[in-house]
Amino acid sequence: MENEENFAELFEKSYKEPSRMEPGHKVEAPIVKITPEWALIEVGGKGEGYIAIEELKDADGNLIAKEGDVVRAWFLRSEEGEMRFTTRIGTGPAARAQLEDAFKNHIPVEGKVVREVKGGFEVSISGGTRAFCPFSQMGIRRDENKDVYMNVDMVFYVLEIDRRNVVLTRKEIVEKERQVKVAALKETLQEGHKVRGVVTSIQKFGAFVDIGGVEGLLPVSEMAWGRTEKVSDLLSAGQPVEVIIKNLDWENRRISLSLKDTLPNPWDTAAQTWPAGSYQKGKVSRLAPFGAFVTLGEGVDGLIHVSRLGGGEKRINHPEDVLTVGQEIEVLVENVDTQNKRIALVPAELSREEAENAATMQKYQRPEKHTEAEPMMGSLGEQLKQQLEKKNGNPK
Repeated sequence: MENEENFAELFEKSYKEPSRMEPGHKVEAPIVKITPEWALIEVGGKGEGYIAIEELKDADGNLIAKEGDVVRAWFLRSEEGEMRFTTRIGTGPAARAQLEDAFKNHIPVEGKVVREVKGGFEVSISGGTRAFCPFSQMGIRRDENKDVYMNVDMVFYVLEIDRRNVVLTRKEIVEKERQVKVAALKETLQEGHKVRGVVTSIQKFGAFVDIGGVEGLLPVSEMAWGRTEKVSDLLSAGQPVEVIIKNLDWENRRISLSLKDTLPNPWDTAAQTWPAGSYQKGKVSRLAPFGAFVTLGEGVDGLIHVSRLGGGEKRINHPEDVLTVGQEIEVLVENVDTQNKRIALVPAELSREEAENAATMQKYQRPEKHTEAEPMMGSLGEQLKQQLEKKNGNPK
């Protein structure tokens, strides 16, 4: 037993790790010192290794590691007796081995989107290895502007690797980033809040807006107080906007936004802008069996009832018999109901005709005034009799 113990001690003392590291050798080592250019790591009995300090900074140039932190790194080469390591996969002659290790151990790799190709993007991994990331694995919508990703450094996971091809994915990374942002926004966002955002894509039904890492939908009905026929007439991708949060549904990942709620509501001043009894000019916006809608201003339509379109004894079956969409028309404002957002209108021509008829009727229906000195005359026969008496000199 004693001999076996002595043999084990001698073997351990005599055994030495290979003094020469091969490119691609992976280590997990603590940072022992940080300088403006390098981070020094303790590599067991082999001494110290060097990692470029730029690898330990974020996109804004802030240092994301400190002395004592353990980092995973890969040996690159020796220069003037110093061992160079990298924390970034895919560099140097050991790129393939590093990528295979990244695939097996789910290690993120850095790459730059080079160009759009059929079905996805070509990505240049740090060190020059070419890889492919399908659209479905980028974590973006297919309708997004692909140009914004060109020549941008991103982090990926290796999804597949063989002797010829390397396939990457960002879905998991994008989802994790989204979850972090959602957690932060949950603490601050509330319905009714006004927030700044950037339009990310345009759709027929509205626009998607990024409000700080999370996207919300701005429906076409919430873009303006007036009717919006084409979203692209109002907004474009990349445009900054201020919106109101209408609804927050974190569970179903739905955020509804409004742009028109940031604008003055024209109905608040409708009674002053289009007062009852005033004549106004508008444009026919829509025809329905019960009447014609006329746009008076941004977001404010009035209604001419079908019964007021014929005039006189004339009756029409449908407003389209006398009006067309887009036609300019002068109207009289009969009534303004701001609470229910309704304005009753009458064609100006019909209104003036009715006013003239009413004035004429009033004139002929009004009784004549007589003074006490001039009593009211009787019948036609009595008037003739009085005139004859005056002529013969026998006034009564």
